[in-house]
Amino acid sequence: MDSVAGAAPEWDSDPRGGKGKSGDPGDTIAAIATAVAPGAGSVAIVRLSGSSSEAIGRRLFTAPGQQVWDSHRVLYGHVVDPASGERVDEALLLLMRAPRSFTRENVVEFHCHGGLVAVRRVLELVLAAGARLAAAGEFSQRAFLNGRLDLTRAEALMELVAARSRRAAQLAMAGLDGGLQRRIGALRERLLDQLAELEARVDFEEDLPRLDPLAVRAELEAVRGELAALVVEARQGEILREGLRVAIVGRPNVGKSSLLNRLSRRERAIVTDLPGTTRDLLESELVLEGVPLTLLDTAGIRATTDPLERLGIERSREALAAADAVLLLFDLSAGWTAEDEALQALVPAGVPLLRVGNKADLLDADAATAPPGMPAGAADLAISAHSGAGAEALGPLLLRRCGLQDLQGIAVALNQRQRELAATAVQGLERSLAAADAGLPWDFWTIDLRDAARSLGAITGEEVSEAVLDRVFSRFCIGK
Repeated sequence: MDSVAGAAPEWDSDPRGGKGKSGDPGDTIAAIATAVAPGAGSVAIVRLSGSSSEAIGRRLFTAPGQQVWDSHRVLYGHVVDPASGERVDEALLLLMRAPRSFTRENVVEFHCHGGLVAVRRVLELVLAAGARLAAAGEFSQRAFLNGRLDLTRAEALMELVAARSRRAAQLAMAGLDGGLQRRIGALRERLLDQLAELEARVDFEEDLPRLDPLAVRAELEAVRGELAALVVEARQGEILREGLRVAIVGRPNVGKSSLLNRLSRRERAIVTDLPGTTRDLLESELVLEGVPLTLLDTAGIRATTDPLERLGIERSREALAAADAVLLLFDLSAGWTAEDEALQALVPAGVPLLRVGNKADLLDADAATAPPGMPAGAADLAISAHSGAGAEALGPLLLRRCGLQDLQGIAVALNQRQRELAATAVQGLERSLAAADAGLPWDFWTIDLRDAARSLGAITGEEVSEAVLDRVFSRFCIGK
């Protein structure tokens, strides 16, 4: 069933018109829809969706004067405990009647004072009045089931909430605006067109005009190429959303903590002339050219009998093994040593590595670019964490080493679920193309072509099981 605006839900049909998590299309759900914390936030929202929303709102909310309960109108008043008559909070109420709401159901929002106590009291009253607590992502799931959103837009909502950089938020908005749905939907339609032509020839070839196999093959190859490009770009989009964990490793006292402070633009780590000062992992987060980076300042790795330092070194080794990229810092004034070589050998195969010489301010330019013990050109960069010289080039060089050259050119990006389905579609098309190259009959072409179209339908939610929907929306926050 396509995601068509205005389509009425079919409660007994496929998952897009299924009965939802409660099994009752009239079931009313409620949750706190804003982050709450003691002393933080001036406003908190309790959201309801379902057929009883307005009735619960009228039972709990008193609006003085002659205020009219119209859809999309804000009312002022108080939330009142109907059992005791106690005023629980001074609040605003927003009523949005179906279908003009996010879920296409009746929606009521209580806009309460922030903090913890008042908003939790309001939620307790709402639940006591007949609503039930919403599951994670259940509001968005209802919007999907009722045809308000396709699955790519629903997932883009959560990505927008979780965005750690402006560029990640832009990608999420592109998905929310339907950019990904349109692109995937158009590719799927092209596959369905070819599938329809092929299947018609399987049954009625003698009654239809001859089908050009080269033209069909060219179209399948074109779709495969576009999907393969999306799969490649998905890795870069994933980095924009989730960021990179970069481990700064090196021998003790080579300036790792000074570099962390320099890149973070704040005194995050304690810096002394004593080797072994850092005993635990220190993390600092920053955004570089739209990419969120988590920098890990690790304890200097060396042989030691100090139990605390040994524990820090073990954690450094674990961070090194789990890092997305490694910045190996060494002391230019001491040159490239056997200990530096041993550290480099610890970097897992395939993990991007940047070799950076520090303390360039202690040497002349020639000595800094050709450190003793290292082959000419083997060092990627010479810097001074103390003065900042050369440090501005470190970030862009790191991104290039990680293969992130043209992040601004990405218009839409698949998430992990979508990428796996797109990759499956690519594989199906490759099998269909192999059948074409082998000169097999039309029905052999259609088997894998049908699977590829089904995988694309699962990206947008046009062909997806209820179990998959529950798994997707369970990753959402409560109240969304």
